[in-house]
Amino acid sequence: MSGVIYWLDMAGVIVFALSGVILACRSKMDPMGMLVLAAVTGIGGGTIRDLVLGVRPVFWVTDPTYLWVILATVCVSLVGFHYIHRLSRGFLPVADAFGLALFTVIGTHKALLLGSSGTVAVLMGMMTGVAGGMIRDVLAQRVPMVLREEIYATAAMAGGIVYVVLDALGVPLTITIGASLSVTLGLRLAAIHWHLALPVFAWVTVPPKTHDESAVPLSSPQKAKERVRMIRRERKKR
Repeated sequence: MSGVIYWLDMAGVIVFALSGVILACRSKMDPMGMLVLAAVTGIGGGTIRDLVLGVRPVFWVTDPTYLWVILATVCVSLVGFHYIHRLSRGFLPVADAFGLALFTVIGTHKALLLGSSGTVAVLMGMMTGVAGGMIRDVLAQRVPMVLREEIYATAAMAGGIVYVVLDALGVPLTITIGASLSVTLGLRLAAIHWHLALPVFAWVTVPPKTHDESAVPLSSPQKAKERVRMIRRERKKR
C-alpha cells in the first residue's frame, strides 16, 4: 500500500499544481508566476505539515521527484495554454476539490504513521489540504477559499475524522482511503454544486432613524468644510 499512497500523493501534487497554473493564467502572470503558484499549491501544505510534525528534511527534499512533477505540469500547461485558458470557471474549484481530498488522506495517513494522536492527525490532514491553496490565493490577491463561507476546511476535517475512526477500528487501508476520499470530495463537490455554506455571524449595523445631517458621521474633509461654514456664520453675525 505504500506505493498506492505515494502515487496518490503525486496525483494530489499534479491536481493542485494545475489549479495553481489555472489561477496564474487568470491573474495574467508570466511563466515564473505560474511556476511559483503551482509549487506553493502542490507542496506548500505538505511542507508546513512536515515542519509541524518535526520531519527533517521535508518530503520534497528527500524525494525531488515532486519538484520535477510540478515543473512538468507547468511545462505541459504552457504548451496547452490555449486549452487551459478556455476552461470554464467551475473547473478550478472542482480540480481544487480533488486535490483537497487527496491531500487530506495523505496528511492524515502520514501523521498517524508518525505516531500522532487522532486529533493531531485530523488537523494535519486538514492543514495538508488547505494550506497550499491558502498561500496560492494570497499570492494571487484573492480571499482564500478556506476563509469564505463555503464548506472547504470542514470537508477536509470530516474526511480526516473518517480516516482516523476507520483506522482505529482496524478497517483495511484500501477501504479507509476510499471512504475518506469519498467523504471529503463528496462534501466539497456538493458545496460547489448546491452552494452550501456555513452560517455567517456578523455584527448588524443599524442605520440612523433620522435624516438629520448632524446624525451622519462626517469624514475629515467634510468636517473641515463644516468648520469653515461655522466660522463664516459667526463672522456674518458680528
